[in-house]
Amino acid sequence: MQIDTVIVGATLIDGSGSEPFEADIGLSGERIVRLGHFQYPSDVSVVDATGYMIAPGFIDSHTHDDGYLLAHPDMLPKVSQGITTVVTGNCGISLAPLVSKAVPQPLDLLGPMDLFRFATFQSWIEALRAAPAAVNVIPLVGHTTLRVGVMNDTSRAASPAERQAMRQLLQEALEAGAFGVSTGTFYPPAAAATTDEIIDVCLPMKEQGGIYATHLRDEADQIVMAMQEALDIGRAIGCRVVFSHHKLAGEKNHGRSRETLKMIAEAAQLQPVCLDCHPYPATSTMLRLDRVRISRRTMITWCLNHPEVAGRDFSQIMHEWQLDEQETFERLSPAGAIYFLMDEEDVCRIFKFPMTMVGSDGLPFDSHPHPRQWGTFTNVLRTMVRERKLLTLPDAIHRMTGLAAENYGLQERGLIREGYFADLIMFDPDSVADRATFENPIRASKGIEAVWVNGVRVWDGQQTGALRPGRVLSPRRMSASN
Repeated sequence: MQIDTVIVGATLIDGSGSEPFEADIGLSGERIVRLGHFQYPSDVSVVDATGYMIAPGFIDSHTHDDGYLLAHPDMLPKVSQGITTVVTGNCGISLAPLVSKAVPQPLDLLGPMDLFRFATFQSWIEALRAAPAAVNVIPLVGHTTLRVGVMNDTSRAASPAERQAMRQLLQEALEAGAFGVSTGTFYPPAAAATTDEIIDVCLPMKEQGGIYATHLRDEADQIVMAMQEALDIGRAIGCRVVFSHHKLAGEKNHGRSRETLKMIAEAAQLQPVCLDCHPYPATSTMLRLDRVRISRRTMITWCLNHPEVAGRDFSQIMHEWQLDEQETFERLSPAGAIYFLMDEEDVCRIFKFPMTMVGSDGLPFDSHPHPRQWGTFTNVLRTMVRERKLLTLPDAIHRMTGLAAENYGLQERGLIREGYFADLIMFDPDSVADRATFENPIRASKGIEAVWVNGVRVWDGQQTGALRPGRVLSPRRMSASN
């Protein structure tokens, strides 16, 4: 058996949740071919991992990297924190299929307008395969994108003909390799979509199975009703429901994670369901006055008309301009913002829930982004494992790797096993930490010593300059009974 590289002296956390163990790892091409203690030729490349941990590469369960993969294929914000696979097309917004010179919010969160040039989902997939990124991709197609592409007025429910047109686009996306569909009925272009419309449009999923990921219609006062809608849709189309960036927004809803997590646990007895979360008590999206009003603090992340205000607080700008909330909002729009509207205890409770995956939900083109874009996974290792001790290290790694791979139906990824793809990270468990902050968000993490994607080393404390080995992954079609 040919071995190209041997990683020796490491302690392995294999992604299953099991306790760490010592073993050497033999790599050949893109695969792990040997585990344990074995003889290897003297001319093999050897990586000394003494004193470090080796884990599967992290799977970012919730991203908006659809366009960033093409514009910045080195994917520095992700590989520097140990991420080797990203799930795109979340919250109802995907880059394809849509050709447009001017898209409504929140589609603009995906990047510049010139990125919206793919009339079919297949053409976007082909572009990624022709110019691979440094990480693997799990693509979802966005229901909001379908609406914007098909409807001349998204403020109403879709007509039967429009539903049929969206259904056809979804079918084409699934045939091209989409793992499923996402919705974002919280946002204006999809808010008028009825439950019946979503089920009707998603009927192709009923035969093929897959993922139904949702940014709920409401994450505040009406969250339970919104969660029930998502569960109903999941059952109707026979798909696994992913509750995206699960949170309780606004002070009056703080503590309700006890209620929502109980609801998810009970639903899991009847249908496939899971959730993702990031470790910060603040979220980020387009600037919305309803979010400003329930947040204890709002920070502007970008502003088209006043780019100089990025990184500043809404309240400070309002005071400086001597305007009221509505006037300040109108003068700033269109813009993006970070909202400090979550309770730290809810975040911790959600993270302790055994079905929770980790998703960054970063907006990579923001001029002053939320620090989650650069630091989510290393923040978990620092805060949730080392400081708060809410999770053991094997449990945290499992949430970031094996659990996500299982929920998304990945084949031979997410665990350290012989025959599996060599998506691996080497890190120092005592020093690994995020360095991105709300004040200074564009900073690489520390303590991630090496990252391999499909057997190619893409990070060794800095970018290696290697060929970009990421792949667009293919789904294993799953029905709700799987």
